[in-house]
Amino acid sequence: MAEHGHVMERYADDFVVHCGSVEDAQRALAVVQRWTADAGLTLHPTKTRIVDLDQHGQYLDFLGYRFQRHTKKDGTSRVLRLIRPKSLERIKDRVRVLTPRKMAHGLDVTIGKLTHTLRGWSGYFRSAIANIHHDLDSFIRRRLRSQLCKANRMNCWGNGIAHHRWPNAFFAELGLFSLEAAHRDHLQRHRHAAITGRAVCGKTARTVRRERRP
Repeated sequence: MAEHGHVMERYADDFVVHCGSVEDAQRALAVVQRWTADAGLTLHPTKTRIVDLDQHGQYLDFLGYRFQRHTKKDGTSRVLRLIRPKSLERIKDRVRVLTPRKMAHGLDVTIGKLTHTLRGWSGYFRSAIANIHHDLDSFIRRRLRSQLCKANRMNCWGNGIAHHRWPNAFFAELGLFSLEAAHRDHLQRHRHAAITGRAVCGKTARTVRRERRP
């Protein structure tokens, strides 16, 4: 791909080739098709496709993430870093397994198992957009409140009683891992690194100027 002027990311048998136009993408696809045919391989018929990320709603899935163009009402647009629906459903299924309607363990044990799972998941998906982490946190706390209602023989849905009795702070105090907080910390570290990097570059430039003075 580099010999043909393209940039490619690859992990195992999954790869993305970056192209400047649809025509470039078609040429790159032809190169890949020739290479795979010569190597005795076959491209996946439905997963292999050309995507124009300049167009609203167009997306590509890569390594569990979904990159999708979103256009705002004011006409501005950007590519969002989402999570592939199957990957999102997989973590929800895991949470459902750990939080059955009838609590199988003490709340502290359940939260410990959840935290172990969520910490690992966040380590990979923490750079997805913020609302995904917020929504997942809410989903997890709803599952836990449902368990607590069942354990306390309470019918506390639809009237806010469960949220009032067991607020978000209650689960935070018990050590429940927050995906939203981890995402926020991740962004803050990136911003700090960017600011520190600019400061170092500025300091280096000033040092060079001083050395050039007679």
